[in-house]
Amino acid sequence: MKFEVIPAVDIKDGKCVQLVQGVQSNISWAGNDPIGMAMRWVDEGAKTLHLIDLDGAFEGKRRNAPLIEQIIERCPVKIQVGGGIRSYGSATALFDIGADRIILGTAAIKDGSLVQKLASEYGSERIMVSLDAKSGEVMVEGWKKSSGLKSTDVGLRLQKLGAGFILFTNIDVEGLLKGVKPAPIKELVDAVDIPVIASGGISSIEDLIEIKNTGAVGAVIGTALYKGNLTLKEAMKVIK
Repeated sequence: MKFEVIPAVDIKDGKCVQLVQGVQSNISWAGNDPIGMAMRWVDEGAKTLHLIDLDGAFEGKRRNAPLIEQIIERCPVKIQVGGGIRSYGSATALFDIGADRIILGTAAIKDGSLVQKLASEYGSERIMVSLDAKSGEVMVEGWKKSSGLKSTDVGLRLQKLGAGFILFTNIDVEGLLKGVKPAPIKELVDAVDIPVIASGGISSIEDLIEIKNTGAVGAVIGTALYKGNLTLKEAMKVIK
């Protein structure tokens, strides 16, 4: 599978934002036009967009669903969506409006049967599970609570239940623009048989190369793009 660089469009209160380590009040960048930003990344060559409803992640209610639907309608690329998908109905609603892949976090960890059911009905390749690790433990409910579980153990369990992709975020470095920690990514890649996409800490082309060298199939990039540390065009050179 060819390595892919995937721009993030995180939406909170109707705005496109970037948070530091997932803290709601710690916004490092904000813009008023999530749709325009999504279209910009497509214009610059993105083949996939990573949309997160942050209000959904924190509150369990997908308040930005209309914006996400408009982005799906206007952007002719693959779209993966996460944030607040806590039930079968909220997952199928996203598939119904054209999402290519959904990202399950808290719901997958608390109820593996949801992963199993969705993978059976829609195909494993459309089900991504999000493992967000802090100090080696997977966090849930908008990164606010620890599950007490290791990412490798959770990844293996969810793989068996039918998940087709894992999104691994290292919260320890997320949003800090201080570089990635490849070791936890590689540990997870080596433990599971399904593709892993990494995020957290990317600040340079060198960070993307480090992620690629772990065996991950892609990287979600946010703050570094929005703050101008690198351009999408520069980032995409890594995939060649």
